[in-house]
Formats: sequence, C-alpha cells, structure tokens
Amino acid sequence: MSWKEVIAEKQKRQLASIPQEWTLASLPSRDHLDVTAFPDSCGLLTPTELEITSSEVDGLLSRLANGEWTSVEVTTAFYKRAIIAHQLTNCLTEIFVERALAKAAERDTYLKQTGKVLGPFHGLPVSLKDQINIKGTESTMGYVSWIGTFAEHNAVLVDVLESLGAVPFVKTNVPQTLMWGETFNNVFGRTYNPHNRSLTSGGSSGGEGALIALRGSPLGVGSDIGGSIRIPSSFCGIYGLRPSHGRVPYAGCVNSMEGQDSIMSVLGPMSNSLSGLKYLMKAVVGAKSWYRDPLVIPKAWSEEEYELVNHGNGKSLCFGILWDDRSVVPNPPIIRGLEVTKKALLAAGHKVVDWEPFKHDALSRASYDIWGAGCDEDYRVVAHISGEPIISTMRPDANSETVKSEDNGDISAHNGGLSAYQLWQVQKEKRNLRQEYLEYWQATEKITGTGRPVDAIIAPVAPYAAPPHGLNRITDYTRIWNVLDYTALVIPVSKVDGFLDAKKPPHRFYSERDRKNYNQYNPETFRNAPVAIQIVGRTLEEEAVIGMAEIIDAALRATKSQSGSFL
Repeated sequence: MSWKEVIAEKQKRQLASIPQEWTLASLPSRDHLDVTAFPDSCGLLTPTELEITSSEVDGLLSRLANGEWTSVEVTTAFYKRAIIAHQLTNCLTEIFVERALAKAAERDTYLKQTGKVLGPFHGLPVSLKDQINIKGTESTMGYVSWIGTFAEHNAVLVDVLESLGAVPFVKTNVPQTLMWGETFNNVFGRTYNPHNRSLTSGGSSGGEGALIALRGSPLGVGSDIGGSIRIPSSFCGIYGLRPSHGRVPYAGCVNSMEGQDSIMSVLGPMSNSLSGLKYLMKAVVGAKSWYRDPLVIPKAWSEEEYELVNHGNGKSLCFGILWDDRSVVPNPPIIRGLEVTKKALLAAGHKVVDWEPFKHDALSRASYDIWGAGCDEDYRVVAHISGEPIISTMRPDANSETVKSEDNGDISAHNGGLSAYQLWQVQKEKRNLRQEYLEYWQATEKITGTGRPVDAIIAPVAPYAAPPHGLNRITDYTRIWNVLDYTALVIPVSKVDGFLDAKKPPHRFYSERDRKNYNQYNPETFRNAPVAIQIVGRTLEEEAVIGMAEIIDAALRATKSQSGSFL
C-alpha cells in the first residue's frame, strides 16, 4: 500500500474504536470558533456526568475513594466528553474503551472487596501523549511508518500510574517528529484550539492541551524538550509543569533524536488545576521510580521544599519578572498578563524586581546547534521507510515548496552538520552557560531585600497568545529553560481583550523577528485566546515551584475577586 492508503486504513480503525452512541449527529459549523461551552450544552452528558467532568482532581479522588462515584462512572463520563472534544478539535489518537473500562471495573471491585483504595490515583482516568507506550496499542508519533507497530511493554510511567490506581484511557495527538510548537501530522491531521479554532493548540503536546481545556480529561501527561508542555498549556488555558530531567520516569516511551542526551525531553503533568500537577508529581515521585528507570534521580518528595522552608516559608517572596528577552517584545496581552501578576503579588505582600535576560541569546543558539546537529537525518530515516514527506510547514495554506521552514519554527532548518568535536564544543559552552546563569541568579541576593536570591522567575511562555495555525515561530521563551534544565510551571491568567490589548505604536525593534511579531499582532486575530505566564525555579525545584505557583495563583484569584476580572 502507498503511505496515503496506510493512513486511510489507520483512520478507519480509529473511527471504529469510537462507540457510535457517543458520536454527535450535529456539530458546530467551522466558523463557530469558541467551542468550550459546547460539551455542556450538546445533550450527550447526563447531569451527573457534567458534575463529574467539571470536578478537579482532588474532588474526583475523594469521591472515588469514598465510593460516591465508581471508577466505571467516572471513566465513562470522561470518555464521552473526550469523544466530544475529539469531534471538535481532533485531539485523540488511540481510543481503547473496552480495555479502560475493564481496568476501571477492577478498581471498583478492589474497593468493594477490601474497603481500601488501590493507590492515590484509585480509579482516576488519565490521558497520555501519543509517544507514551501502552502495551498492545500503537504509538505512531505522527509517523506513517510506525502505524501497525504495537507496543510490547508499557512505558515505566504507565506501570507506575496503574500501580497507583490510575486508568489510562486515551492517547493524544502530536506533530510529526514532536519537534514543533504546533500539532499536525500526516496520520491524524491538525489539532485545533477549543477557545478559537482558527488558532493553534500549540505543541508538541497539543492534543493534551485541547483535550484538557475541554475537560475531556482531568489529568494528562505530556512531554517537554523545548516547551512542549508549556506552550499548549499556555495556548489552551490550562496548568502544566515541566519538571527537571530525572524526576519523572521516561523509559519505554518513543521519541525523536534518541541518543541526544544533552538537552533531554521530560514527561510532566497537565491539568485544569494546580492540584492535578501536585498530585501527579507527589505520587509518581513517591513510587520510587528510580528502581524502574536508571535515569530517575533518587530524590524523595519533600514537604519541606513544598512548604517553602528555604524560601522564607512563603512569606514575602521576591520574584524576578522577565518582561522581554531582548530579541522579541511580547504582544500587549502577554505584557498585561505580567503586569496583572506583578500587581497581584505586590498586593499580597511579596516583592517583584526586573529580571534581565542574561545570555538568553547564547542559550537559544546552543539549543539550535545541539538539536540541529543530527535531527534532519533522524527524521528522514523514519519517514523514508513509508515514503511520506517530512512536514516543513504547519501552515494550512502552504506547502513545503512555498514556505521556508526556518520561518515556521522547524528545528531541522537549523541543521548544522556538526562534527563530533564541534558538537562537544557546543555542549561545553552549554555547561559553561549553566554555571554562569547560576552565578547570575545567586548574585540577585544583593537586590531582593530578603537575604535570599530571587525565589523564582515569572516570564512569558511565548511573545504572543495562541497564534493562527502555522505561525508559532518563536519558542525562545521556553527553550532556554530546557537548556538550563530549570523547573517551569504554567499558570493561566486571562484572555485576549480587544479593548485592553489594543495594538501599541511601533517600538524600536530588536530584530526582524521582532518586527514580524509586531506586524502579526491584531487583537481580533487572537480573539478569546488564553493568556498565561510561566513560573521558573531552579533545577529539581518541583516542590518549591508548585508551592510558589499556588501562592501566585491565589494572588491572581484574589485580584479577580476584588475587581470582577483580571484587569
């Protein structure tokens, strides 16, 4: 069969995996852009299912544990809502209803017979990014050549989650190669942003972002090598955590650039609530995954770090705000999100200082040089097996021949063809940059007034809210933290507002990219797009970053409560 025929067969199998009674006869027209309210009004979900799918992780776990809701009930409710989300945004890849409901029934039987929960995630349905292997399912990762290859073993994280009582129930869409900040591939097509379907959901965990934004999953797992958890979390208005390498087991997943060990991809949680992020990290770390994956660091969950004992016990924290990176100035909604956050923190009694982008340009170049050293060959080896073309643009109105890939965020466009020695020099430079950045951070002790260095950095996730499909060109605001291996967490703040976020007069442009970003902005184009920030801590500071994120989130909610909106 040709690669197109292989795709057609795979799409038929995917369609057949969806129960007919969960498909909708009538869907919103394509020009109906904001579909976030549609699942609640479409009539497919019962009142109880609406209550279940509107609940946050902590509430779900409590009611599953006391038997008020069964795992079969909860899993069915989220399955139905996930199928609605898929029909609206094309967010799913693998759907295995019978298998997941059987697993849910096992959880219910265990609780009934023993009076105990199986673990901290007892009966909770969890969605997984497509690359995370589940035994007996496919992980195509958007490659035609991987269709028909079924995993022989679970990824370590899947074994851990199931041992904790979770019920994996769907896998979600990704871009071909994973190395894009958007979600489109030849196998499953494009995933749309539920807040405005003319905008991208981000990537590479864009399927997770869209699904969770529509409450089709209470908790999901994405991966992040250059922003792939944080970008879709920001664009879709949800919470997401990029942990440092070694906190969450990665073994057993498929990936691009296998063997590139300088800037490592990591798995992390995505959810509609901060509680979801904390529950996953605490439970997975508590499972001592270092006995299953040799790259996991044997560091137990620390309540002391979560309670911010080393950060003044969370009293009078000092945050550094990165307003721009001296390369591309963020659009008005992003600046407003930072200003709102600053105002909320000051009102809550915390301190805020400006954060200078120390050598961010060098950090960004290092990431391109390291990934570009061999990624082009890596992609083409896999694509050659089926004969499918490598995607070099995410734009729906263009093709590989008419759009230069370097204008569209394609890492392979930066392929440097470095020798082994040249690559070693880049990696040496990266190591030196990490040392220099640590020293720069430590030196902020002189300006905070707390006797400590800055506790965390607050920064844009991108210089824009979710852009139109094919226009997420700039990932510098996320990639630098991967180079440094810093923990980073996304918090939704607001949405683009045509009045509050009017276009400003031209500023003095740092670069041609800066000029393009300014010219691209129009509040109407970005209508209803979520606005978010990222909280950046240092390496392996997951507990502290979650603790500080809770303080920031509470301050933002207090501001909203007082003013009626995030103004």
